[in-house]
Amino acid sequence: MHTRSLADSMKSLRRAALMLALAGLVGAFTASSSATSADEERGLEIAQEADQRDTGWGDQQADLEMILRNSHGEESTRKLRNRTLEMEDDGDQLLVIFDIPRDVKGTAFLTYTHKTGPDDQWLYLPALKRVKRIASNNKSGPFMGSEFAYEDLASQELEKYTYRYLRDETFEGFDCFVVERVPTDESSGYTRQLVWYDKEEYRPEKVEFYDRKDELLKTLTYKNYQQYLDQYWRADQLFMENHQTGKSTVLNWKQYEFRVGLTERDFDQNSLKRAR
Repeated sequence: MHTRSLADSMKSLRRAALMLALAGLVGAFTASSSATSADEERGLEIAQEADQRDTGWGDQQADLEMILRNSHGEESTRKLRNRTLEMEDDGDQLLVIFDIPRDVKGTAFLTYTHKTGPDDQWLYLPALKRVKRIASNNKSGPFMGSEFAYEDLASQELEKYTYRYLRDETFEGFDCFVVERVPTDESSGYTRQLVWYDKEEYRPEKVEFYDRKDELLKTLTYKNYQQYLDQYWRADQLFMENHQTGKSTVLNWKQYEFRVGLTERDFDQNSLKRAR
């Protein structure tokens, strides 16, 4: 009787210990889930604030200088123009036209960004005198030999990502929120991106891009912001560095103009062929 009673007591103790361990695991999981949910909510709020502050500019155009650098530091330069139309119920429309050098003169690129689903993108090649549609599974490819992918040129609509706040961090003197965003498009070339948002103006200061193996692929930094229309911030320079190849691309923006009267007709497929 005494032996059986002792055995029963040991079983009861083991059961109690197991129940306590399970309760601890459930509690830890619940706490972790709550923390994750709060971080996701905060990340979305930061992204929403950044989006709201850059809404309402209407249309814009600018001149650009694109500098391509290979892994040996050798450079080539291109001149191009950018036109963008803000859409009320969808993502932005973008037209890029190359002017210099001669071998790319007249090349034009058109993007219709969508809040959900794949974007529509076309490239006009004057040598072939035809418009080529960019397939969804090719949008991770390099744009005109640069370190910018086709998908990097689309407007960064809120609905294209899920978000998670990671931490506060200082970057080049700016106090920033660091937010992880994960593309919802399965054909994206990225598993995730980390964005450094300036806490005061909610401008992106830096973006890290991670490839499909979740390894750091590229870093984009924004430099020399200027304010337009007393509200909207635009960087004078975008620097994209590819850490895996040693190549980089600099985009220098000049002559920003806003509300110049661009319409949807300036962004139809015929605009690719008539771009001058």
